[in-house]
Amino acid sequence: MMNVKDRIDELAAQLKQYNYEYYTQDNPSVTDQEYDALMNELIQLETLYPDLKRADSPTMRIGDTVLDAFDKVTHDIPMMSLSNAFNKEDLRDFDKRIKKAVGEQQYTAEVKIDGLAGALHYNNGTFELAATRGNGTVGEDVTHNVKTIRSIPLTIDYQEPLEVRGEIFMSKRSFEQANKRRTEAGNAPFMNPRNAASGSIRQLDSKIAAKRQLDMFIYSVMEPERHGLTSHYEALQFAKELGFHINPLTERFNTIEEVITFVEDMTEKRDTLSYDIDGIVIKVDDISRYDEIGVTAKSPKWAIAFKFPAEEVLTQ
Repeated sequence: MMNVKDRIDELAAQLKQYNYEYYTQDNPSVTDQEYDALMNELIQLETLYPDLKRADSPTMRIGDTVLDAFDKVTHDIPMMSLSNAFNKEDLRDFDKRIKKAVGEQQYTAEVKIDGLAGALHYNNGTFELAATRGNGTVGEDVTHNVKTIRSIPLTIDYQEPLEVRGEIFMSKRSFEQANKRRTEAGNAPFMNPRNAASGSIRQLDSKIAAKRQLDMFIYSVMEPERHGLTSHYEALQFAKELGFHINPLTERFNTIEEVITFVEDMTEKRDTLSYDIDGIVIKVDDISRYDEIGVTAKSPKWAIAFKFPAEEVLTQ
């Protein structure tokens, strides 16, 4: 007969796998009812045997932490903003500057999620800290809320210290559900998914964040060379293999004209996506050229954000 600890470990492993299938791969292998039954069994066992609760237990996703205030976190590497492009000529000018600095380069292009930037820190394979961008130098410790995001692994099969950064967001579906609950409770609805995500991640009570069903796409691995990575695209695949949620629309291109075609395609498709995007981020793929290309006081010169034109809305 299986003892309690073994059953807790088995349930944790099963739920971790089902979380990954549902939230990261978008390919669940069990029904919601089966998942809920396993989760409820785990909650009951952890309640009866609290000393056997694992540090990476899937029940951490439910949210049970209430803070008095947020601690400040100083980023080891500043979280810089990106310079903007507003038309094709801006992108071609960016390409000319890159060619002048380091010659012909490949580019990685990814959709720009309309959310809020966050940094995740892992040590010995365990998720330890999540921080907001803040002013780029100092952010806020929001670990208690980020633990409730089910697409973020609480443990990874990688023992070296690792920092990844990405965009925390709320899907259109989660946004609609959150606003439905708010209006039913007599509260004003959120203005848009970005504000909803930002407000959710800065709640002192993690149960509130858990109910909002946030998500996160990882868009960079910090100090990639330290992990044997030589290209931005490869860095994203490395993060994906570790279990992080990477945007599937990310592509690598040989020329800026191919990037422009991708931008035009995404401009047409943006409204069909299940989350809001407000542009396309383009980065030189070869990480080894970044130091040579350089940075400005605020932005890296090896990346640029194409901003979509504002959508026109008719009012009466």
